Amino acid sequence: MATVAAPQHHHHHHHPASLEEVRTLWIGDLQFWVDESYLNSCFAHTGELVSIKIIRNKITGLPEGYGFVEFVSHAAAERILQTYNGTPMPGTEQMFRLNWASFGAGERHNDPGPDHSIFVGDLAPDVTDYLLQETFRAHYPSVRGAKVVTDPNTGRSKGYGFVKFSDETERNRAMTEMNGVYCSTRAMRISAATPKKTTGFQQQYAVAKAAVYPALAYTATTMPVLPPDNDQTNTTIFVGNLDLNVTEEVLKQFFLPLGEIVCVKIPATKGCGYVQFTN
Repeated sequence: MATVAAPQHHHHHHHPASLEEVRTLWIGDLQFWVDESYLNSCFAHTGELVSIKIIRNKITGLPEGYGFVEFVSHAAAERILQTYNGTPMPGTEQMFRLNWASFGAGERHNDPGPDHSIFVGDLAPDVTDYLLQETFRAHYPSVRGAKVVTDPNTGRSKGYGFVKFSDETERNRAMTEMNGVYCSTRAMRISAATPKKTTGFQQQYAVAKAAVYPALAYTATTMPVLPPDNDQTNTTIFVGNLDLNVTEEVLKQFFLPLGEIVCVKIPATKGCGYVQFTN
């Protein structure tokens, strides 16, 4: 008997054909110190935990603030999602932020096409990823996920987010049909989400800081990790639209009159740079 069950089990793990087969949750808004062993301590007592993976930046090795938690079954994952989402993480002020890692692993292979996403503004402060997703999913079965953008310091909603569809027609209908519809206590304002392929680097950079989408970041994850805008200790500035002939030395000389510089960095062929001051 066991030999029959094993390959099937294996198959589910790699290719969830539908949401009902997904057993992995996306977990986001993680503080920089949160590691696998901390998350293990949060979920191990359920007896249904299979694996935990925190996503780290390939260059710096620092956590990207999100990860994936796999459970023994879809039902187990659903129980955890319903029980923990929005409740405080042990020993912190931060709330658990969970969502289905819907088509995380297979998505890149199955869907080389563009993301059909919309931007949703004027969100009430209590709207979660899950509530936003379900508000749309009730009308459009092709909704793949939703992400409310939060302030990395406080964990509070910034009042806007993104909803992702696998069907372009449904996305286009939602743009008009859901504009002005209430989600929680406020009417939503909907506009097009700028796809990453056509935006300039600066816009990509802004989105990268704003949103890491469950399982599929909107932009490349190789962005340098910079402190948030309101961080008093941040002494680094971003300079965009640089001519490709500008060297780090030229950039340094230009900014030197403003104060002592720690370092200047221009990533290869990015057309931008970073200048870090002493204070």
